[in-house]
Amino acid sequence: MIRVLVVDDDFMVAKLHSTLVSRVPGFEVAGVAHSGSDALSSVRELRPDLVLLDLYLPDLSGLEVLRRLRGDEAPGGGPDVLVITAARDAASVRAAQHGGAVQYVVKPFEGKLLQERLVRYAERRQEFEALASAGQDEVDRIIGGPAAADATGPALSAPAPALPKGLTEQTAELVRGALDASPEGEGLSASECAERSGLSRVSARRYLEHFVTTGTARVTLRYGTTGRPERRYHRA
Repeated sequence: MIRVLVVDDDFMVAKLHSTLVSRVPGFEVAGVAHSGSDALSSVRELRPDLVLLDLYLPDLSGLEVLRRLRGDEAPGGGPDVLVITAARDAASVRAAQHGGAVQYVVKPFEGKLLQERLVRYAERRQEFEALASAGQDEVDRIIGGPAAADATGPALSAPAPALPKGLTEQTAELVRGALDASPEGEGLSASECAERSGLSRVSARRYLEHFVTTGTARVTLRYGTTGRPERRYHRA
């Protein structure tokens, strides 16, 4: 069982995240904290496996909490950290990545997205626990790399194609998140993607069309009663 500490200063949001965690098989909520200092003390007391960490906290910044949780003072090397925050600026995303966060989820999001990310985290964790020693092929299979799929199955995270000039990886991740959270079979339009990711419609469409070009997304047409058909984007 993967034990999770939920950290968010908003009591209702923390309750919602706790409910989402408890619905994923193999996960349980070990505790809830509403400030950075409470998060650090809860980690020392509860020893969770994973922390869902907001970056906007009333005392310490979430990034400072992340630094301490992943630093030398952390017990047993510290828990893994999955950031859940409304911070969507590139600097925050980069700092969280450099700080060792395993994933980054942008608020607001559909509950299905968080649950999918938890399942993905559990799968990768299980891969590491089952690994006695790692050659390059095993490393590529678990954390992603140039190795192609082999008899053990496809790579968990294939390297993303280079982005065209003017597109950034941080923003691409926001669009990928919106695309991943779209209802199966329905996909989403550029306007819906823009609303969920906080981008302009033009920017959202540029990223979506890039994903279609590189084969990481596909597009269908939805015909209405009048006007041009609507382009709907889906995970490939």
